[in-house]
Amino acid sequence: MEPLRNIYPLLTAEKNIVITMHQKPDGDAMGSTLGLYHFLIQFGHKVTVISPTNWASFLSWMPGCNKVMDYERTIEKSNEIIQNADWIFCLDFNTLSRTKRMEEVLTTAKGKRILIDHHQQPQVEVFAYGESNVDKSSTAEMVYDFIAASGYHDKINTDVAECIYTGVMTDTGSFRFPSTTAAVHNLVADLKERRLNHSKVHEAIYDNFSENRLRFIGNVLLNRLEVFYENNTALIAVPQADLIKYDIKTGDTEGLVNYPLGIEGMKLAAIIIDRGEERKCSFRSKGEFDVNTFARKYFNGGGHVNAAGGQSKEPLETVVEEFKKAMKENRDQLSTYKF
Repeated sequence: MEPLRNIYPLLTAEKNIVITMHQKPDGDAMGSTLGLYHFLIQFGHKVTVISPTNWASFLSWMPGCNKVMDYERTIEKSNEIIQNADWIFCLDFNTLSRTKRMEEVLTTAKGKRILIDHHQQPQVEVFAYGESNVDKSSTAEMVYDFIAASGYHDKINTDVAECIYTGVMTDTGSFRFPSTTAAVHNLVADLKERRLNHSKVHEAIYDNFSENRLRFIGNVLLNRLEVFYENNTALIAVPQADLIKYDIKTGDTEGLVNYPLGIEGMKLAAIIIDRGEERKCSFRSKGEFDVNTFARKYFNGGGHVNAAGGQSKEPLETVVEEFKKAMKENRDQLSTYKF
């Protein structure tokens, strides 16, 4: 995998470009891809953003989101575009398997795959160019760095700024996570100098949900939360019946896993959601407890030290028991309780 800087001299030659991200894209995945999209179209490239799946409605306000293709709804057309692409930018995922049903066409595509990502253990052998940097707050920050280092910093217009800010803001927990470095604040300062309206972005992301979601959160915290004080751990297990009852849409469970970390003493928080075809797990931690390792070992997942995910085909009750067993196996790292 060659370094990203090797493509800077090639940016001005018009190309067919595809930009994609992981399935069920979050704010960073959508923000980084659309930020890069608005940068690249200024060179006259033909650029198409393709999401492996649908995305949360609270992201649809983003400039250019109305042009993003949902692969699952446009398989034949998307495959044709991917197969004819000169460059395929792969953002915010470390392995092609994270693109779900797109994996096969991405693997066989003739275009050069380019990685920009901040997750651990990237599949470097499948990318022609790229950068993987786990020390970065977000892929959106890496897109900003890519643009700045390319020599075309002046092309960060309002659309680019809003998209990059969305990705950085959401992946840093509104700048409260340890990944929020001085470089992140300098990035935001630069975007503000370029007339970014940050309040508009905050309102679009955090004040744009249905009444049902609020009632769902209340139900989850009242009825689905277990706290294991002896292990400084909290677990939320959501049955599929709750998703149906409250008409929960894609993205409505975003951020729920962070709520239990607000309980004094908690080191590990987890949410397990029964999605029907599989059980989706999200893990968050404080301090040095590594949920990336935890997710890889027990739940066929991965991510970052303090934020990771996984999945299982087992029934919800079984996955909950597996989590409790895993929690107890890690008691020495989690517990401050004197037995």
